[in-house]
Amino acid sequence: MNLSVFDLFKVGIGPSSSHTVGPMVAAFRFVSALRESAILPTVGRVVTDLYGSLALTGRGHATDKAVLLGLSGEKPDTVDADAADALVDVIRGTEKLRLGGEVIVPFREADDLLFHETETLPFHPNGVRFTAYAASGEELFQETYYSVGGGFVVREGEETAGGRPGPVPHPFTSAAELLAIGRRTGLAIADIIAENEATWRPPHETDAGLDHIWGVMDQCMARGMATGGTLPGGLGVKRRAHNLHRQLTATATVDPLAVFDWVSLFALAVNEENAAGGRVVTAPTNGAAGVIPAVLAYYYRFYPGATAENGRRFLLTAAAVGMLYKRNASLSAAEVGCQGEVGVACSMAAAGLAAVMGGTNAQIENAAEIGMEHNLGLTCDPVGGLVQVPCIERNTMGAVKAVNAARLAVLHGDGTHRISLDHVIETMRRTGADMQVQYKETSLGGLAVNRVEC
Repeated sequence: MNLSVFDLFKVGIGPSSSHTVGPMVAAFRFVSALRESAILPTVGRVVTDLYGSLALTGRGHATDKAVLLGLSGEKPDTVDADAADALVDVIRGTEKLRLGGEVIVPFREADDLLFHETETLPFHPNGVRFTAYAASGEELFQETYYSVGGGFVVREGEETAGGRPGPVPHPFTSAAELLAIGRRTGLAIADIIAENEATWRPPHETDAGLDHIWGVMDQCMARGMATGGTLPGGLGVKRRAHNLHRQLTATATVDPLAVFDWVSLFALAVNEENAAGGRVVTAPTNGAAGVIPAVLAYYYRFYPGATAENGRRFLLTAAAVGMLYKRNASLSAAEVGCQGEVGVACSMAAAGLAAVMGGTNAQIENAAEIGMEHNLGLTCDPVGGLVQVPCIERNTMGAVKAVNAARLAVLHGDGTHRISLDHVIETMRRTGADMQVQYKETSLGGLAVNRVEC
C-alpha cells in the first residue's frame, strides 16, 4: 500500500474523521455504486445501519448528519460547512432525501437510520451498512463499509483503505527502512517523500497541494480565534480561543513560557472549530486536528527566517511518520484509543518540527519516537460522545509535547536512543489491542462516566 501525503492530510468538516468524514465518504461511495450499477433510478428507500462505536457515539460525533449529507451526494472536502446543518434540517423536516442529488426518496429517521449500540461487526468497531430497496420493498443492493480512522474507508471485501498505484522510487514499510533509504541516497525524509509523490503528480502540484493544506489549517485557526460563544451539543462548553487570543495580543509579557500559551491557543482554535462542525484538515484525524497546525504555526511565528518551503518540508516529514502508523498500527481511536489520534499527531508534529529545526533523519526519528512514547495508553473517553471534553484541551497537550520532543531530539540529542520508532509503534498497536473497549471511543468508561454532575 503506497500512501500519499494527501491521504494523511485531507480537507473535511468536523467533528470527527472516523465518525463524520468516514461515514460521509461511505455514504457517497454507496450512492456512486448505485449510480454505476444503474440501480439509482429504481431506488425507493435507503436504510442505514450503524454499528459499534459509530452507534455508541455517532449522535455526538454527527454521524447521522454525515450519512444524510453523503447520501445526498455531498463530499467532506467540498460540502459547504456553513450550509450543511440547513440541508440536514430540510431532509428531516420534509422526510425526503434527494439521493445522490438526483432521486427523491422518503426518509423517516426512526426507521431508516438505525443505531445498533450493542452490536459490532467483526472487521472493525466503526461499521456502517447501507441497503437500497425498491418502492415495492424488494432489496436491490447492499454494501458494508468500515471507517477505519483518519477518514479512511474500506468496503467489506477490500483488503486496504486508501493507497495509491505504484511503484514508487523509495518504498518503505518501517522507520528502519526509511532511515536506510536516507543513508543510501543522502536524502532527507522530506525529500524521500517528495520523490515518491512525484510518482502521482508533478512537484509543483505537490507544492501547491501542501500550500492549500496549510492555507485551510491557517484559515481554521483564524476562524477559531475570531469566534466566541458556546459550542453545540448540550455540554455548554465555552470557546476559549477568542478570549485567549485577545489576551495574548493585548498584553506584552516577559514570561519565557508565554510561547506555550500561543501553541495552546492555536490548538484550541482549530479544535473548537472542529467541534462546531467547521472546515478542518484531518491531521491525521479530526479529533487530533489541532496538534500539527499548532506546531507549524509555532514554527512560522517564532522561528526567525521561517519559510513556506520549510513549511512544506514540515508536512512531508510529518506525513512520512503518519504513514508508518497507518501501515503498522492504527489511526482509529475506536481501535486503539486516543494514542492513535492525539498520540500519532504529536509524533508526526514532533518529526516535522525536528526537520525544520535542521535535525538529521536520525534526530527526526527520535523526535517522533519521543512524541508517541509519552502518549502510550492514552484512552478515548469523550464526555457525552462529543469531541469536546477532553478532546479540545488534549490537543494543546499534544502540541506542547511535540515541541518538547523535537527540542529534546535536535537541541539535546544526537539521534541515538534505546527505543526505536518502530518499537514504539508496535507497542502502541499492542497497547490498543489490550485496551478495554470502554476506553475506545464508546463513551462507556473513563471521563465519559466518571464525572461530577454540577
